[in-house]
Amino acid sequence: MSRIGKKPIPVPKDVEVRIAGGQVSVKGKNGELSFRPHPLVAVAFDDGKREIVVTRPDDERESRALHGLTRSLLGNMVQGVTTHFEKKLEIQGVGYNATVAGKVLKLQVGYANTIQMPIPAGVVCELPDNTHVVLKSADKQLVGQFAADVRAVRPPEPYKGKGIRYQNEVVKRKAGKAFASGS
Repeated sequence: MSRIGKKPIPVPKDVEVRIAGGQVSVKGKNGELSFRPHPLVAVAFDDGKREIVVTRPDDERESRALHGLTRSLLGNMVQGVTTHFEKKLEIQGVGYNATVAGKVLKLQVGYANTIQMPIPAGVVCELPDNTHVVLKSADKQLVGQFAADVRAVRPPEPYKGKGIRYQNEVVKRKAGKAFASGS
């Protein structure tokens, strides 16, 4: 049996869980998320113990894989509606910065034009200063994907380290060309 899949998901008192028509909805102070699990796994909510239990019908390879996956996705939903998932990015480079105008993140990262990225619904974008971006959301996949899209605009380069990186990301630096002595 899957060690992850068989663990019940504890549900806090302020979180509401509904299972109807094959759809699992989780509602908390940070919003509402819904998920339709694969038909091979069964999801049940025990209101007395305040926990979600995921079960599978057999030990087939696909069922085993979906068992742990479904449990992890539902656990992330419960965690997301109680505390936001957060990704922190930092921008390094002379003249590189970020600004937020309405629902658009504007990045100046060494290109001739300003890169404008619409902020997805459900993601909160904060700028503590113009070289740090904090992304928060109840949906772990949504905030992670948007952070990856922002980083992909100008990934950190290995020679000077300029670009957009995750906070505390270590960029392997290269020495560059050695000075050649002419003979």
